Amino acid sequence: MEGYDWAKELPCAVTVCDDKGTIIYMNDKSVEVNVKGGGSIIGKNLKDCHNPRSWEIIQNLLATGGTNVYTIYKQAKNIKKLIYQTAWKKDGKVGGLVEISIELPEEMPHFLRP
Repeated sequence: MEGYDWAKELPCAVTVCDDKGTIIYMNDKSVEVNVKGGGSIIGKNLKDCHNPRSWEIIQNLLATGGTNVYTIYKQAKNIKKLIYQTAWKKDGKVGGLVEISIELPEEMPHFLRP
C-alpha cells in the first residue's frame, strides 16, 4: 500500500513538523482541531501558534530528539486529552517532531501487568 496515508482518518490529531518547526503534515482531525475557519496551516511555523514557553520546549525536543508527554483538560468542551510529542528521525538524525493528540474517555481502565 505504497503512498497510503494511514493517519489521514484516525480519530486522534496527528501533526508533523520538520527540524525547523515548519508544519509538513496534518491529518483530518488535526486540521479540524487546529485550523479555525478551514484552510491549511501546512507550511506555517509552530512558533507562530505557540507561546514562548511552548516554543522553547519544541526547540529543546528538536535539539535533543526528546519526548514530551502530558494531559490537558479543555473545560469549555469537557474534553481531556493526552498529548504525545516526540522527535522523528531519518538515518539517526532528528527530522522534526510528531504530535499525537488523543481524546481520553472520562472513565478509562488501568491495568497492572507483571
